[in-house]
Amino acid sequence: MTEQGPAYLIRNGAVAEIVLNRPERKNAVTGPLVAAVRQALAEAEADEGVRAVILRGAGGSFCSGLDLKEFNAEPRPEWAPGFQAGWRGLHQQLFDFPKPVICALEGYAINAGSALALAADFLVTGREAFLQVGEVRQGRPAPMNLAWLRFKFGDAITRRVTLLGRRIPGPELERLGIAFQCVDDAAVLDTARAIAAELAEMPPAGLATTKAALRALDLPGGPNSWFELAGRAVAGAAPAGPIPSLKR
Repeated sequence: MTEQGPAYLIRNGAVAEIVLNRPERKNAVTGPLVAAVRQALAEAEADEGVRAVILRGAGGSFCSGLDLKEFNAEPRPEWAPGFQAGWRGLHQQLFDFPKPVICALEGYAINAGSALALAADFLVTGREAFLQVGEVRQGRPAPMNLAWLRFKFGDAITRRVTLLGRRIPGPELERLGIAFQCVDDAAVLDTARAIAAELAEMPPAGLATTKAALRALDLPGGPNSWFELAGRAVAGAAPAGPIPSLKR
């Protein structure tokens, strides 16, 4: 995968890094970006030499959410009709991923970006960085954010994060237990790499088995039920027409 795509994979020994690569749009999510991340994940999973994965953004920020310029374009992009299926498929892929995933949250993770950050097993954030699940302020649902938050952090934190839609700075993310570690902003990527290197030294079968056990313990219903339930719960809730920008 080349470094010119909307996302790409690079390997450093036993650690692979998946880079969201649309810095001119603050790594905003589009259909091609989703497809590129899914391809990178598949490559990392198939490579037995890769034992841990870092998910990060290019250009000093993680992800600004959906690319509203693309989503609201007329005519609609060719990839738009299949976006939701691909987006949910990406989250299912992250959920099933057998190797540990560390998110390096630099700058911000907003809306769709926050869902990707929350999908990681470990979240490392900068002190000045923030995460925001702000769809409620746009009058829209946030099924993937709801699914990850409820799955990992329970009802109280899910309500706090999704119903208020506020920016949550790095130190607060760490206090709530959403972030594994909050560090100086310049140290986010190095810290994520150190955690990934530590995990990469562990027997991969133990990590894969532990992740599978966690899924089996916490997932309601069948293998694909968690994201299906979240999507079904908000089906039809999004208003028709262009997606409004997030009022911060």
